[in-house]
Amino acid sequence: MSEQIRVLIVDDMEPLQRRYCKCLTKDERITVVGCAGNGYESVMMAAVSHPDVILMDIEMESKWAGLDATQEILQELPNTKMIILTVSSDDSTVFKAFQLGVVDYLLKDASSTEVVDAVIDAYHGRSPIRPMIANKIRREFKRVKNSEVSLIMTLQISSQLTNTEMDILYLSQQGKTRAEICSIRHVELTTVKTQIHSILKKFNKKSISEVISMLEQINFFDVIQRVKQGKV
Repeated sequence: MSEQIRVLIVDDMEPLQRRYCKCLTKDERITVVGCAGNGYESVMMAAVSHPDVILMDIEMESKWAGLDATQEILQELPNTKMIILTVSSDDSTVFKAFQLGVVDYLLKDASSTEVVDAVIDAYHGRSPIRPMIANKIRREFKRVKNSEVSLIMTLQISSQLTNTEMDILYLSQQGKTRAEICSIRHVELTTVKTQIHSILKKFNKKSISEVISMLEQINFFDVIQRVKQGKV
C-alpha cells in the first residue's frame, strides 16, 4: 500500500469529530493524525503532526477562529491542503477562505463519500473549483467591485457637500431627529429642512434615511473618519 494521507480534523463538536474520523479511517489510503477542538489547538497540532490535509471548522471559539488558524498554519506549512467545514455556504465566507489559500470547502452535512473524495482530491492537487464555488467567487468579486464603484461615486458626491451638510449627515447617522439637530446646531427647523433637501438632491434620494442606509452599506462614515485621522 502506498503512503497514507495524513489528516487533521478540527471541529469544536466532538460528535462531528468522531463522524469525520470514522468515515475517513474506513478508507485505507487515509490516516487521521489527530482531532482539535479550537483554532489554538489546531495550530499546535499541525506544527507537531505536519498533516497533509486539514479539515477546518470555521466558527469555533470565535466566528472566524478557523480562518485565523488557517492563515497561521499556511504561513508555516504552505504545502498543507486546507478544506474548510461550514454550516452555510455564505458567499463572502467562501471567498475569504479561498483568498487565504483554502483548496476546497465542505458543508457539515456532506456525505461520507464527499468527505473522503474531498480529502483525496485535495491531497493530489485536483480539488475542483466546482460550479457552485466558481459562482460564489464570481458573485463576491462583483459585489466587491460594485462596492468600490459605489464608494468612489459617493466620495465624489460628498466632495460637493458643505461642512454643514456633512454635520447633518453625521447627526442623522447617530439617530438624531430634525428637532434635535436644530437644537444642537442652534438653527431654525426651516434651515435644517433646506439643508436636508440639498443633501437629497445631490444624492438623488427621497429621504435622509435612504442616504444614511446607502452610506452605511459602503462603510462611508468609517472611510471618512480614517481619512480625517490620516489612516488612508
